[in-house]
Amino acid sequence: MIDVSMQRAAGKKALITGAAGGLGAAMARMLARHGAKVYLTDLDQAAVGALAARINADLDARMAWSAVQDVAVETQWQSVLTAANAAMGGLSVLVNNAGIGVIGGVESLEHRDWQRVMSVNVDATYYGCKYALPLLRENQPASIINISSLAAFKVDPSYTAYNTAKAAVAALTKSVAIDCARQKIDVRCNSVHPSFIRTGIVEPLFKQLGEEEATRKLTRGIPMKRLGEVDDVAYAVLYLASDESRFVTAAEMRIDGGASAV
Repeated sequence: MIDVSMQRAAGKKALITGAAGGLGAAMARMLARHGAKVYLTDLDQAAVGALAARINADLDARMAWSAVQDVAVETQWQSVLTAANAAMGGLSVLVNNAGIGVIGGVESLEHRDWQRVMSVNVDATYYGCKYALPLLRENQPASIINISSLAAFKVDPSYTAYNTAKAAVAALTKSVAIDCARQKIDVRCNSVHPSFIRTGIVEPLFKQLGEEEATRKLTRGIPMKRLGEVDDVAYAVLYLASDESRFVTAAEMRIDGGASAV
């Protein structure tokens, strides 16, 4: 059983997108272990449903719900938020985690790929903030956490669309944060910027090159010389979701082993 005294997010009610695996699943498990109710969405209905069921079984309580969602579709945001609000009895945390990337420089990148990356990474974050804010106002203190990337600051020209999208998420975050502060509502908005994290996205490189060589390549720009783990990011999200961070807004939390400093 979980020690109630350690439940840093007790009473919080969080919606997490892109929650079926990787970072999203780690955030969901972390917040639920610390006392938050979590409403999990993803395109993969089976996987996100299975995760919600595992969380409920592990905690022996109804702490998680799930729904299928394409975050790029505006109308789905409205219906999902309505369902999350009803299921959890409110909404006090939004984690905009879903995102995609494509390979391509500015000349080689197809316009349809550019549009898709912007739609999933930027438009979806805008929709989430826009439609969640009325519910967050009703459940203050509240928190919006937008998952960006170190790519917002350190660019690779082979990932032009992704770099641009993640920089836009950082700027949108600050705009929302200052807007809320000027309205004198207790809704904070912060962005999280991971470097390379050990998730399914990097596993093909490990299979191709082997553990030692893949790690060397991925960590050459990271002073700590290791990959991040999913819980390194999940703990940052826990802090931003909790009332421990009541005076933190418009911040860029870099989870990167020092990579952005060099």
